[in-house]
Amino acid sequence: MPKIYLDYNASTPIDPMVAAAMRPFLDGAFGNPSSVHWASTEAKAGLGHARDEVAALLGAAAEEIVFTSGGSEANNLAIKGTYFASSRKDAHIITSSIEHPAVLAPCRFLERLGASVTYLPVDLTGQVDPDEVRRAIRPETALISIMHVNNEVGTIQPIAEIGAIAREYGIRFHTDAAQSVGKIETKVDTLGVDLLSVAGHKLYAPKGIGALYVRGGVKLEPLVHGAGHEIGRRAGTESALLAVGLGAACAIATDLAPMGQIKVLRDRLWQALEERLGDLVVLNGHPIHRLPNTLNVSFPGKVGADILSELRDVAASTGSACHSGHIELSPVLAAMKVPERVGMGAIRFSLGRGTTAEEVDEVASRLTGIVLG
Repeated sequence: MPKIYLDYNASTPIDPMVAAAMRPFLDGAFGNPSSVHWASTEAKAGLGHARDEVAALLGAAAEEIVFTSGGSEANNLAIKGTYFASSRKDAHIITSSIEHPAVLAPCRFLERLGASVTYLPVDLTGQVDPDEVRRAIRPETALISIMHVNNEVGTIQPIAEIGAIAREYGIRFHTDAAQSVGKIETKVDTLGVDLLSVAGHKLYAPKGIGALYVRGGVKLEPLVHGAGHEIGRRAGTESALLAVGLGAACAIATDLAPMGQIKVLRDRLWQALEERLGDLVVLNGHPIHRLPNTLNVSFPGKVGADILSELRDVAASTGSACHSGHIELSPVLAAMKVPERVGMGAIRFSLGRGTTAEEVDEVASRLTGIVLG
């Protein structure tokens, strides 16, 4: 059987045009971008151009972009940086119960330091209610952090509505956009965010590079102290090589037309499964407001990991996690109140630029045989 990759939400391959943009910085242009001599000229120019490209995709100013080691660091800088810049060590943070661990873990860490955190529930489709956000606000609320899109089920959150509430109360608003950048529009002013996280390897750039958008005037305490790199917001010599890769990926991502073609394939897979399996397959997540490339489905009464083990040479993700030999329901699906009998049979298929109709048809056919067999 040919190998089929349907796990683009986990990671993407480096786009050939991204690799081509990076090549000069592998073969030369090795200077420190912060130096002032001839060896730094190309690296400095590449870094600046990359910053412009990331900013352009987000509708931001170049000086509002901080390069990081990835989405996790960007989330940590946004959350911890806001907390440590706050005048209150008992500051309050509002987030959701379905955030990525790179948001939930920093919040739990800050709780140990005196912060209080409200973890908002979601509805059956995985959406946060903006009214719940409003009701959770306190005088000491310093930050609201709600992901733009859930990585497991693809549900898109009402970020613009939440952003309007945050502005009304003068509260900093962060969104983890690791899964949405390059798939749907992520203009920071449209979303109404002060902080937005980007992960390079989710949009065909290398691993080890990401960015945090920081709206002008927003104060953050750096996580990494040292020299004044990134306008004093993140110490450490910048990698022009990796930044150029991210910039090139962002430039490519300004054209969202390919996502329309990917959505057609995503829907083709779902329709095939629904027609062949009927009530033996269930859609998880919002039926409309979700990523165009993401299909999270459950096969009630079965275990997703078992199905994937039979679906040899197909890369996808399950909705359950194995800990010490014990399989547990995904926290995201649990928060959505998906019954365990249904949620344990969940599989996430996430499509990308390399996905073909033939691959989708092959997976649908093989899945049907496994479930009915």
